[in-house]
Amino acid sequence: MEDGKRFELVLEGAKAGAEWAIVALYREFHPRILRYLRAQEPGEGEDLAAEAWLDAARNLQRFKGDEPAYRRWIFTIARRRLIDFRRRRSRSARAVGAWVERGAPPDPEGAALAAGETEAALTLIASLPPDQADVVLLRVVAELDAEDVARVLGKKPGTVRVLQHRALHRLAKQLSREEDRVTQ
Repeated sequence: MEDGKRFELVLEGAKAGAEWAIVALYREFHPRILRYLRAQEPGEGEDLAAEAWLDAARNLQRFKGDEPAYRRWIFTIARRRLIDFRRRRSRSARAVGAWVERGAPPDPEGAALAAGETEAALTLIASLPPDQADVVLLRVVAELDAEDVARVLGKKPGTVRVLQHRALHRLAKQLSREEDRVTQ
C-alpha cells in the first residue's frame, strides 16, 4: 500500500470486519505469500496460504503496528504454517514407511501432489539450501529488508545478508552453467 495513513485505515477497517478492507489486505499480500509458499512446497502452496490467512484473521485484533510490521507478521505466520506442514509430512512419511515395510502400497495421490510443477525461477530458488531459499524468497517475494527477514527467521541481520549473498552467488553459477549448456 502506498502510504502509512491508507494502511492504517485499511487495518482499522479489517479489524472492524469491513469486507473492503479485508479484500484490500488480501489483494496486497496474498500473491507474495502464495509465491513464497509455492516456492517452498509447490504442491501445497495454496493450502498453506489459506491456513496462513485463517490464522491471520483469527489474530488480527491483537496485531498492532504499521505496514512493515504487518508484512513481517503475515510472513511469519505463513512460514510457521510451512514448518507445521513439514513436521506433519515428516511424521506421515515415517508412518507410510512403516506401512511399506509391512507390505502396504504407497499413497499414489500423495505422490502425484508432491510431483507438482512450478515456475523456472522458483525451481532454481527451491534448489538452494533451505535457509538461503528462505532469505531470497522473503527478500524478493515478501519485499522485506534484511532486518525484517532476520526477525521472521530468528537470525541476525548480518547472517541474513551472508545467506543472501551466498544464495545469489549460487544462483548466478547455476544460471551460468545453464547458459553454457544452451550455447553448446
